[in-house]
Amino acid sequence: MRRGAQRQALLDDRLREAVEPAPRSRSRRVRRIRHGRSGKAGGDGGAPPRESGRRMSTPIRLGLRENAAQFSLLVVVNAFVGAMVGMERTILPPIAERDFQLAARTAVLSFIVVFGITKAITNYLAGRLSDRYGRKHVLVFGWLVAAPVPFLLMWAPSWDWVLVANALLGVSQGLTWSTTVIMKIDLAGAKNRGLAMGLNEFAGYVAVAASALATGWVAAHYGLRPEPFYLGVAFVVIGLVLSALAVRETKHHVGLESRLAGDLPREGIPSQREVFWRTTLVDRELSSVTQAGLVNNLNDGMAWGLFPIVFAAAHMTLEEIGVLAAIYPATQGLGQLFTGAWSDRVGRKRLIASGMWVQAIGIAVVIVSSRFGWFALGATLLGAGTALVYPTLLAAIGDVAHPTWRASAVGVYRLWRDLGYAIGALVAGVTADALGLSAAMWIVAALTLASGIVVAVRMRETLGWQAGRVASAARIDVKDLAPGSVGGHSGGPPLAF
Repeated sequence: MRRGAQRQALLDDRLREAVEPAPRSRSRRVRRIRHGRSGKAGGDGGAPPRESGRRMSTPIRLGLRENAAQFSLLVVVNAFVGAMVGMERTILPPIAERDFQLAARTAVLSFIVVFGITKAITNYLAGRLSDRYGRKHVLVFGWLVAAPVPFLLMWAPSWDWVLVANALLGVSQGLTWSTTVIMKIDLAGAKNRGLAMGLNEFAGYVAVAASALATGWVAAHYGLRPEPFYLGVAFVVIGLVLSALAVRETKHHVGLESRLAGDLPREGIPSQREVFWRTTLVDRELSSVTQAGLVNNLNDGMAWGLFPIVFAAAHMTLEEIGVLAAIYPATQGLGQLFTGAWSDRVGRKRLIASGMWVQAIGIAVVIVSSRFGWFALGATLLGAGTALVYPTLLAAIGDVAHPTWRASAVGVYRLWRDLGYAIGALVAGVTADALGLSAAMWIVAALTLASGIVVAVRMRETLGWQAGRVASAARIDVKDLAPGSVGGHSGGPPLAF
């Protein structure tokens, strides 16, 4: 057995390498470092993860390149998560009108309300559950919840069964998408957080677009039910198998990042109630991000429910509606491949504010249009604006929240963000029934414009805080990062809350 002094020397070398990168020698690569526990705040404190009851020899590292295999696998898994939502975007509003004879816009959009509420609540719980039970367990359970959804949509005898299917889909999406977001943040560390979120959302929303396009094509050639939902069965099977057999737990990475991030405030880890109110209202940056996320999904809920009806009223065919329904998430997904990394260089605030304004312009273009080309332009602008916003909002949350309570903050943010689906569907449905489709869409465009103004006026840039933490971590004395500690030092810039 190693003596305590020798084990401590090896730990000091490992942590010094983490904060002051240098060329690694051959001998250091093959060393097996034994980290101590950090206690509750840091999870497993950076200890090598246990897989199937045995300790793995691979050291824990932060970064996209260092975790390329697992990160890429999570990108693929999130693509199947997104595809589950995409299978509804083209065909569910026509099913409501043709199969179930729903005429009121509020009734047609009720499936989005149910989806949004269940997904929002589950988002909040997913952050807490992943901190308590581990990310992988929550991810696998989310796929199990999704298993009945395609079959319910295939054979639903009434609209109530469609609502039940969307409740299950909302729970599944809240567990799976939230967990893949948290796991990617765990793996990436601070340096490339925006890029990590861009890749995550790129995969999810390109899959939404591809699934919407595919189900629209199948529906046009074979009928609205049950054939389009056969794709959903394949999505569930593949996603569940990958998550259960190939994905590894990432909670251990939080322990290492917690040590490098510096001290918590004197009061320690905030309670769940404190995290909720900071993210919702009290903290200028977190609350600005949260309201922007809510309004973003508010207009997405409107577009999901009303755009297919608007396109059909303009005499677009089912295939054309499928293409138009795919343009928005496709533009969003492809754009996020670049905007996440861009926010790592130019900052978060300007992309969020400008993205909300571009979305408002896109909605306005759709309102005043009557031909396919103009509809496509409006959908493209809406997707481009969302691409500027979506990964940047998540990256900003990661900038501000300490690693020990970041998952909970992400859960609160995603709670409010996805309530936007329900609020958007309700606002759009009630207003469309009372005042008409155009009035409903103009109201949503105005709210989107106002949200961008709130960000421009109230929010401060968060990217600098990220750099401050890295600089602070570089000044940490290695002795302060001994096993059993969470923060390690009392110097450096304070965390902003």
